[in-house]
Amino acid sequence: MKLIIGNKNYSSWSLRGWLAVKQSGLHFEELTVNINGEDWEEAKREQGDFAPSGGKVPILWDGDVVIWDSLAILEYLADRVGRDRFWPRDDAARGMARSMVAEMHSSYLPLRRAMPMNVRRRFEGVQVTDEVKGNIVRILTLWAEARARFGAGGPFLFGTFCAADIFYAPIVSRFLTYGIGVPGFAEAYMQALWEHEWMQDWVNAAEDEQWVIAQWDAPPVSA
Repeated sequence: MKLIIGNKNYSSWSLRGWLAVKQSGLHFEELTVNINGEDWEEAKREQGDFAPSGGKVPILWDGDVVIWDSLAILEYLADRVGRDRFWPRDDAARGMARSMVAEMHSSYLPLRRAMPMNVRRRFEGVQVTDEVKGNIVRILTLWAEARARFGAGGPFLFGTFCAADIFYAPIVSRFLTYGIGVPGFAEAYMQALWEHEWMQDWVNAAEDEQWVIAQWDAPPVSA
């Protein structure tokens, strides 16, 4: 298998796809591309490994199979290695985890636009709009419910590391980057996820990257 991902400092969807492949336990080759560089634009024009994704990352190649969406990648891998590796076994927990992942996949656009992922940076005194505050409150509410109802087995949203943690990992990164204050339970969860071995591998690689995307590295505009 080959996984094509974008800049580790900035590409939140690449992080999700990468964590999904790590969770699968399958061996894979990793190719990181600068999504803001000339080589990237040329590669999209030439297609090749990037077809039929239209140049979006992440992209998973497995023989003749190509998948170019993070959730589709996770589900494909779950079919290959067993769904219990990615989803809670309890029906109620699994139902909530699926709903949380689907909501993350399709929602929170104000937060995404206002707070692009930037693993290397830390900003202080960030002011956010009411829309972004609403996104933050919604996420924290879901985290609280998952932890309270299903988190007894470990430090993650549903106890053990699963698809929900994979999909909310970039949110943890954003909350840290922009200094979002969170209650104690969320702080403990964020610390557990950030200190996960795979997250630390990603963070270290992001810090070593030389690529800079100026518009995503500038301090956020105050609300």
